[in-house]
Amino acid sequence: MSINAASKTFLLDLLNTPSPTGFEIAGQRKWAKHIGQFADRVENDTYGTAWATLDGGDKKGLRIMFEAHADEIGYMVKHINDDGFMYVDRVGGSDAATGRGRRVDILGDKGVVRGIIGNTAIHIRERENEKVPQPHELVVDIGVNSAKEVAKAGIRVGHVMVYCDAAEFIGYNKLMGRAIDNRIGGFIIAEVMQRLSQKKKRVPSTVIAVNAVQEEIGGNGAMMVAHRLMPDLAIVLDVTHATDSPGISKEKHGKVKLGGGPSLTHGSANHPNVVKKLMQVAEKQGIALQHESSSRFTGTDTDKIFNQREGIASALVSLPLRYMHSVVEMADMADVQQVIELLVAFAESVKVGEEFGIKL
Repeated sequence: MSINAASKTFLLDLLNTPSPTGFEIAGQRKWAKHIGQFADRVENDTYGTAWATLDGGDKKGLRIMFEAHADEIGYMVKHINDDGFMYVDRVGGSDAATGRGRRVDILGDKGVVRGIIGNTAIHIRERENEKVPQPHELVVDIGVNSAKEVAKAGIRVGHVMVYCDAAEFIGYNKLMGRAIDNRIGGFIIAEVMQRLSQKKKRVPSTVIAVNAVQEEIGGNGAMMVAHRLMPDLAIVLDVTHATDSPGISKEKHGKVKLGGGPSLTHGSANHPNVVKKLMQVAEKQGIALQHESSSRFTGTDTDKIFNQREGIASALVSLPLRYMHSVVEMADMADVQQVIELLVAFAESVKVGEEFGIKL
């Protein structure tokens, strides 16, 4: 089953809905409404992490959690000077090097306000020993003349903003835009739930699709929801660096190719038995896997999920992504399709009473 036109329309809408870390509610509402069509129930916690549950066909079946994160990077208003110029701080890992000369949407009290991050003309910049700007050196201009006019527009210190660049399909089956990291994960688990819900017979396991908040600042949403739900297994969906574009050392960062299929991480939070099961499922389905190492930590929600309470057997499956944390992130829809197929087949493969814990 391929990704249909309706799903692609939802994907673009989800990607283009501003949902910076700590302020994910707009995107979460759209995700919850969409995935609710394919679940027995949709719930959320205090901070906005949402999850959809598809009850298993066997009461003794395991509880499988597929988790992604909903938030995107952005900026926050730090200071407004008397002339109405705004200085910012980062929300998550925003790259100040790409900030100047870009348009932003500020999520103010009176709605979205368009602004620009100023860029002094090359003619009059002092370019000798010019350096990448620090976040506090970025200046946002909304076209007003005073701090009072900024306030009148409904903007104050503490309001967040994201780049306004929209996602689109380009080239040969490629997706480009901001926030693919990692709203594409929320899309993938929604597609998995849709396909599982359309099976003639339900899989034995109960499947819980989780879209967590605040990953970009430390995995807070994942930690809360994993402690609450305590599934038997957790598969985390995130993006990983495709290292096939020019200027990236494979010796330093590993070899991951866009269009090369899902990437599976080994080590640290990744339980060897869950990883082995994913490899077996992929081989049976004819899905090519790429492989990455994690000697200390993954840098994803996996790190916050696997060690809750008595421990949750977890693994990280990643979608290759070029140009991460920019407005031109690029993914291959063939990889997206293969991740979906891998997770559907994984859910179908888990048997009642199957154990993943280490036995000595």
